[in-house]
Amino acid sequence: MAVDTALGACSAAICAGSDVLAHRLVPMDRGHAEALAPMVEAVMTEAKVEFAAVERLAVTTGPGTFTGQRIGLAFMRGLRLALERPLIGVSSLAAMTKAACAETGLAQAVALHDARREEVYIQSQGLKGGVSEPQLIGFAAALDLLRQLEGPYALAGTAAPRVLSELAQMEPRICLSTIRAPDARFVARLASSMEPSDLPVKPLYLRPADARLPGQVR
Repeated sequence: MAVDTALGACSAAICAGSDVLAHRLVPMDRGHAEALAPMVEAVMTEAKVEFAAVERLAVTTGPGTFTGQRIGLAFMRGLRLALERPLIGVSSLAAMTKAACAETGLAQAVALHDARREEVYIQSQGLKGGVSEPQLIGFAAALDLLRQLEGPYALAGTAAPRVLSELAQMEPRICLSTIRAPDARFVARLASSMEPSDLPVKPLYLRPADARLPGQVR
């Protein structure tokens, strides 16, 4: 079972190997906490799978919104304790690159999510010299990086359309996918090839939270 609440969608999937038994994805900027539990119940019912039959759990750890990341993690940590099953954390950007490759048929992809302040969260798949781990960099720096990469490769994420408009001269070396948020199906596929760890799954924060406790503001 895999879920995602990290960015602009809420999704859940039940998979058996490469087969997707049930899947839901609803684009949303808010309301993940209210949507997640009923969505998981719906996919479990559709897949005709009992919770006791679930062998592995997966969840996106980020980067994402502060609240969104914690909703999915808290829910899946609870299931991990209740079911005594391994929980695997997956990068939200890695899930998007995986989906973009599947959609376009390309072996290489870059996910870029608008992090505001003229910055992007970025991660690549299959690109030599690319960003293999999620990072937070300036938008201009991301453009410089992409200009140096050998194509063809797919673009995913909310910043992808802006990137394409800036790098239009590089077509058809780059291909714009429709992927703008993680999908639990691809979270599950990535997690299926990862080794479970005894360490607790933690949220991936690439930027400190904007909110501060009283006394921290000067």
